[in-house]
Amino acid sequence: MPLYESPPEAVDRVYAESVFKLAEAEGGRDRLEELSGECDDLIELTRQSAELSEFLASRILSVAERERSLGKMFEGQLSDLLLRTLQVLNRKDRLMRLLSVVAAFQEMVQEKFGRVEVDVYTRASIPAEQLESIRQHLKTALNREPVLYTYSDPSMIGGVRMQIGDRLFDDSVRSQLRSIAERLSREGTGRVRAASEKAFEDNDPHQN
Repeated sequence: MPLYESPPEAVDRVYAESVFKLAEAEGGRDRLEELSGECDDLIELTRQSAELSEFLASRILSVAERERSLGKMFEGQLSDLLLRTLQVLNRKDRLMRLLSVVAAFQEMVQEKFGRVEVDVYTRASIPAEQLESIRQHLKTALNREPVLYTYSDPSMIGGVRMQIGDRLFDDSVRSQLRSIAERLSREGTGRVRAASEKAFEDNDPHQN
């Protein structure tokens, strides 16, 4: 069973707040940002490794067995604070909620420093200048400093999809086609044809 990936609950925020306060006491903003990056790396590792995700969420291993394994795997690889956090979650039988605890912690860091994380999905890699344009538009729209994470999604036809917290903003061609199909069922082909043509024109690479 992989790790749970769901919005933080109240108890997740309690653990996250404790970690936040400890990190802030250790080194203020620098330590918080360092730990934020370390958490990102750990979560990315769990997403790349099904075995690690299943180990952390396993109901088969005893608390003692997993605690020993956590020490062997991560001692010297993670900061003492993050490793201690994993051990505490393990002892409280909350390790399967790691993703939610980290999400709550990251929200606190972002709120503290006026930042917001944005996942940006496109079919292919985004050129640096286009990514900077997206960042500037988001900064103006959100009045916060966006931290962009880019992902390639070969299933997309074109366009861009952005996830900001629990909100999804989809301007992909697939989304446009789905909208056209819905309008077709309501209005018939005549009034929709122009919208269909515009959708393809806007995403035609030969027009650029």
